[in-house]
Amino acid sequence: MQILEQLVAWLDDIVWGPYVLFPLLLGAGIYFTIELRFMPWRYVGPAFVHLWKGRHHHKDHGGELSPFKALMTSMAATVGTGNIVGVATAITLGGPGAVFWMWVTAALGMATKFCEATLAVHYRETTPNGSYVGGPMYYIKNGLGSKWKWLAFLFAVFGIVASFGIGNMAQANAITNNVAQTLNIPPWTIALTLLALTGIVVVGGVKRVGDVTGILVPLMALFYIIVGVLIMIINYDKIGPAFLSIFRHAFAPAPAAGGFIGATVMMSMRYGIARGLFSNEAGLGSAPIAHATAITDNPVKQGFLGMLDPFIDTIIVCSITAIVILIAGDWTSTESRSAATITSLAFEHALPGMGNYVVSLSIVLFAYSTILGWCVYGERCCMYIFGHEASLPFRIFFTLLVPVGALAKFSLVWDLADLFNGLMALPNLIALLLLSPVVFKLVHEHFDAEKTLREWN
Repeated sequence: MQILEQLVAWLDDIVWGPYVLFPLLLGAGIYFTIELRFMPWRYVGPAFVHLWKGRHHHKDHGGELSPFKALMTSMAATVGTGNIVGVATAITLGGPGAVFWMWVTAALGMATKFCEATLAVHYRETTPNGSYVGGPMYYIKNGLGSKWKWLAFLFAVFGIVASFGIGNMAQANAITNNVAQTLNIPPWTIALTLLALTGIVVVGGVKRVGDVTGILVPLMALFYIIVGVLIMIINYDKIGPAFLSIFRHAFAPAPAAGGFIGATVMMSMRYGIARGLFSNEAGLGSAPIAHATAITDNPVKQGFLGMLDPFIDTIIVCSITAIVILIAGDWTSTESRSAATITSLAFEHALPGMGNYVVSLSIVLFAYSTILGWCVYGERCCMYIFGHEASLPFRIFFTLLVPVGALAKFSLVWDLADLFNGLMALPNLIALLLLSPVVFKLVHEHFDAEKTLREWN
């Protein structure tokens, strides 16, 4: 077992290391951003307009969820514990400058997720029972042809394994540990509660997941943002120095202080990029599975919503965590403290008596929403391999794994989940790069049609 654990850890370091995913994900993001003429950055405002309009949809258009709910389902899986724990990890290992490099990954990831969501809708299929399925496995098969089916199959396998681990058991474990420590509730009670709450939602299928995430995700994100902004208002005099430290140490070493051993610029880049990519999941291929369910006849409009995912997740939510941690200043005393503890202490420092509970509640909500979103991802990957009949059995099995993860104590499961989560990106990035001309063509057609419509009116 020890040899297996070492092998998995070694492979994990290679896949998530500086020579595989980092250059591929960042390189793809740079390429898409330039080829799209920085459109994702220029159209953030109109994208939010599409998001607001996406609450409603035309009955004549194909799909299962409104464009808004499709994005919320995607964000349910994206906005997770990484927004709380991952940010603290990046700062304590890479210094304040790591936050800047998280922003860079989000800015580039917007173009990648735009392409993913656009292709997902363009190449989606309808199953015999009326479900709309899409994502990397379908735009690989339908866009690249039958000779690439093996690549689509690999993505589906990686997606199923990742959904069980990083999207299910790891999240359930995070919830159990946090609630047990904060409220002193027996772990088995938390595990059974999670089993019931997950089963009620996911067994009802993607429409029920969309209904729940359409309410849960905006509420939990707004709650976290409002509390974070309140802390900034209370400590307004420390906001400037916090941002100054981010920009200064993005390009200059962060000196040692307290328990912080210091960080070079390379360390700042490494940990900032790593946590940014892990948080917003741009290029991993998970989000387009949710966007493929959108009720729309325009792939590009759903692409606009897709590019908001990294913006909201990293530019807004992760930044809230980072600024609060830097305002508190406790992050330099890191001896014997976990990343979650550092974030809790920062919020507690700003809001005595309630800050710790804010973080605990946020971790629970973020992790639970991730379970719901990843159930959709794993289900659609399973349906690709075994057919639409596998949908309900998968949901039942997925639900039964929740208490297993909630009570598990073995690290191999988490390492395997992390590995397969990273492996999902390889088939997806190959497909995105090969199909990029299709995306650019669809974008040109969309804006040409918009220009014609304006001239006609």
